[in-house]
Amino acid sequence: MSQNVPYASPADTAVHGEYRITRAPGDERPLYRFTGRITADGSSGFAAEPGRYHIYAGWFCPWAQRTTIQRALNGLEDVVSVSYVDGRRDGRGWAFRETYGPDPVNGFTLLRDAYERTEPGFDGHISVPTLWDRRSGRVVSNDFRTIGIDLATQFGRWSNGADTYPEDLRAEIDALDARLGPAVNHGAGAAAGTGDAALAARALLLETFAELDDRLATSRYLLGDRLTEADVRLWVTLVRYDVGPNHARAVNPGLTAYPHLWAYARDLYQRKPFTGTTDFAAFTEPGASVPDWHAPVERPLPA
Repeated sequence: MSQNVPYASPADTAVHGEYRITRAPGDERPLYRFTGRITADGSSGFAAEPGRYHIYAGWFCPWAQRTTIQRALNGLEDVVSVSYVDGRRDGRGWAFRETYGPDPVNGFTLLRDAYERTEPGFDGHISVPTLWDRRSGRVVSNDFRTIGIDLATQFGRWSNGADTYPEDLRAEIDALDARLGPAVNHGAGAAAGTGDAALAARALLLETFAELDDRLATSRYLLGDRLTEADVRLWVTLVRYDVGPNHARAVNPGLTAYPHLWAYARDLYQRKPFTGTTDFAAFTEPGASVPDWHAPVERPLPA
């Protein structure tokens, strides 16, 4: 390890304990304290500007990958920077280690440092993605649901013109998310458990996969011939489904059991924004069999 580069010490739960997700009383969701928004006109206090924002991401995390895919789809690689935390965590939270390099913006060793810099004594959830504002020196947001949308909609002056959250489809995109979020994005992990709740989650997951398979038999993307935020949200779970830590595949059929859904997932993987933001090694469990994501895609659908 270089003496000149700040890195966190190795993850050690014996010394630092396990990380505990902070939740509000009566709410099972993690407590996301920062929910700032970027706006093109700066009315939110955070104006869209090249070079101003940085995303702290994690290769392992589907929620973080949503933002890195959107960044790439919109051609914002030179506008919004990104770096990656190490995939191991103890009670201190996510950290910067030699695995993926140091924090290039602040030289923090722990992601927690960014939160403490923003709010001393921070007691909420420390997560990726985290959106950092270089100008004010603070966290803007760790709400994965909105960071990607802001990248897709507020940087038009510097974007390549991709429109993955078009106004005429936003209601449909959000309605799909209301269904697919619980059934697939969260349901895949729940279905890998045991007990009545897992059985119910499994039944809903497989029913939803069957519905998606039927939908994608005649549609290239979830909403016709336009690639949208809905596809990004679904795909980050699909790419982890057969190999991820929740072992959903151990108790359920794999993606290959759904030919149109599997072809759709591979179709997206052929695109650089999806391929380039995916590191199977970061989320594949030891011994898991990785499907052939490079298998030819034959979909008689419009380009």
